[in-house]
Amino acid sequence: MALQPVYLVAAKNLGKFLDALRHAQPPDKMNLKFVDELGFTSTNDRLFIPLLKAMRFVDDAGKPTSRYHAFLDDTEWKKVLADGIRDAYPDLFRVNRNAHLLSREQLTGKMKSLSEGKPSAAVLGNMVKTFVELVKLADFDAQAEEHIPTPQVEAVPPRMEDSELPAITFPRSEASGPTLVYRIEIVLPAVRDQAIYDAIFRSAKEHLLR
Repeated sequence: MALQPVYLVAAKNLGKFLDALRHAQPPDKMNLKFVDELGFTSTNDRLFIPLLKAMRFVDDAGKPTSRYHAFLDDTEWKKVLADGIRDAYPDLFRVNRNAHLLSREQLTGKMKSLSEGKPSAAVLGNMVKTFVELVKLADFDAQAEEHIPTPQVEAVPPRMEDSELPAITFPRSEASGPTLVYRIEIVLPAVRDQAIYDAIFRSAKEHLLR
């Protein structure tokens, strides 16, 4: 499937528009009237709506999604925007997971190839310009941190206290004196196989009770 032509003609207003969006009450439906009320009345500003749909900030009917509402969080909006950019340009991030780090020249080449050469030079230029302006505002590093796997640490059996150690009593004959009780401390290896622990105690019993 060819790369969809997601772009703005007036990308210079993108930052102002997103800032206005974050500080406004979410609409019941994203439409031209709401965009006009935010102060963006140019015909070029109408392209903000399909861009928001591509980023899944609003659904096909224009209703704000959970991502839109998450975008209103002052501490999270840059990360949310990065998520939206990935959804708006899935093919670009599929061929290069770090597409946000590409130069303009590299972006132009990738977008031209992915769109199968269909967009005109002007449209292709707007696609690249829009992507670059979006990336400037987003925080991809914060998003990447979420995917760092937590290292798995193998649990080490706790050291047994003296009071927890099993007492081993050696048998005595009737003529022997008082019974002697020895406490043997066994340091267990950090393994998951219960059979190894069983073998250690079985060996200790066989050798100590001879």
